[in-house]
Order: sequence, then structure tokens, then C-alpha cells
Amino acid sequence: MPDSIDTAYPGPDLNPRKPCHAIPEGVIDCHCHVFDQFDKYSLATNRSYTPARATLEQYLAMCKTVGIARTVQVNASTFGMDNSITLDLIANLGQDKARGVCGITPDTPNAEVERLHQGGFRGVRLSTHVKGYGGFDALPALAAKIKPFGWHAQLHVSNSAELASIESDLMRCPIPIVFDHLGCARGEEGIAAPGFQALLRMLKSHNDRWVKISSWYRRTKAAPPDYANMKPLAQALVATRPDRCVWGSNWPHPVWNGAMPNDGDLLDLFCDWVPDATTRQQVLVSNPEKLYGFT
Repeated sequence: MPDSIDTAYPGPDLNPRKPCHAIPEGVIDCHCHVFDQFDKYSLATNRSYTPARATLEQYLAMCKTVGIARTVQVNASTFGMDNSITLDLIANLGQDKARGVCGITPDTPNAEVERLHQGGFRGVRLSTHVKGYGGFDALPALAAKIKPFGWHAQLHVSNSAELASIESDLMRCPIPIVFDHLGCARGEEGIAAPGFQALLRMLKSHNDRWVKISSWYRRTKAAPPDYANMKPLAQALVATRPDRCVWGSNWPHPVWNGAMPNDGDLLDLFCDWVPDATTRQQVLVSNPEKLYGFT
């Protein structure tokens, strides 16, 4: 959990480096946020942190440099259940370029879910790590609400051990599930950790279970830019279900006081971990096209 709502966190590296690897056309960034115009898009009172300003213009400049063509904006927990900033962003970029993941409750009216769907949202995020989204106790009711829209639930845990504790419930969940940030496994745990093994089992047993390869720099004590003990976790996920992995930048890297990653370095490191061009194309382009409904 972040230290304090008043903690000052830095913004992203605004000088991204062009990747050394050849990046395929049509790359989709499946996990990112924009924080801007706080007079228009108010921060929730019940939030875990206060973000640094990170604008759409800054994000698009990063995308242009590193080779990202499309985006999936995760409406940040700091906005609570107000999805306006992401709804407006998708309308600005167009649904051929942008999709969204929202925060809603079981009490959110169906008409509002319909409005969000028409606006380009394709999933709802739940978290036991940050305030704002609501926890997993809401999953059964939310599953019933969003299933008619073909949406998924995106799960953000505090640690991978949580996945082992709720594995049986998740196995029965009747909607697609996307696991954030490599299931929030830590490099020091290794692939044998019970939570990571639960994640692998769920990916193997269901065709509608997905995982984001993202935010690995905050899941390890290993030094940048290689974050060496995260490599086996990422490669195990890709080897298990190359057709159900997607990638995300986690720009602007909120709630992070460590060495700020360069987004070009992050994309290069992913390419180092996934050297096969066909598999890279799957994870960076064709898998998220399928998951988020890009055409």
C-alpha cells in the first residue's frame, strides 16, 4: 500500500529513448494512466496516493518515440468511480486508437455501464492494493453486471500469495479475468512461489484468463535496467500461454520513488526476454487486439 495520500511522487522520465529492437507495427500499451486537469477531473477523497501531473500530450510523445500505436487507459484508482478522464481521452483519440478499463461498483446502473461500453471501455478493475476500485468481494456481483457486455475483470493484488488463496473462486468465475503486473509476483519469490504457480494453473486451464507483463521494475530488489530475477517469471508466463499475455508500460509509473525507468529501456528489456519475433507480435499486437476489441 502506498505510504501516504500526501507523499510526493515524481513524474515519468520525459526523455524516453528509442528502443534498439525493431518494434512491430500496431503495438498496444495495455496498462497506462493519465493524470491531468485536476480542476476538471477531481481526485477522490478516499484514495491511496496523490499522483504527479502526467498529461496526454506527454504520454503521446513517449508513445511516438518508443513505437506505441494504440493504448488501453486504466482509469486510475485516484479518480475512484469517476471515469470521466478516460472517457474523454478515448473520445479524443478515437476507439481505433484507445480503449479503457474503468472503476464501477455492483450498484452502478446498467445504463452507465452501457454508456461506458459505447465509450470504449472493455473491463473493470478491482484491487486489494489501492483504494478506489473496491476489493474482490464485489467480483461475483460485478461479473453478473458486466458479462452481457463481454467485459473482463482486471485483478490487482497486493502480493501473488493472494492468488493462491482465491484460486478456487477464480477458477469458477464466469467472465474473463486479466491479472495485473505478472500477478504481482516478486522476483525474489521465483516461479515456484504458490501464488505464481496458481497463476500458471489458471492460465493453462482457461482460455479466458490473461496476464499483463508490466510494472516488473517495482516487483524486485534486483538492480535496473535488467531486473534480472524478473526474467524467469516473464518467460514462464509467455512459455505457458503466449496467446494470453499482453504488455503494458505502466506509464507514468505512479507511486514509485525508485529509479524511474525509461520507457524505451522497458520495451527493449521485454524484447530481450521474448526474442522470438512471432511471439513478440502476439503479445504486443494480436493478443491485445483480441482482448480489447481493436480492429
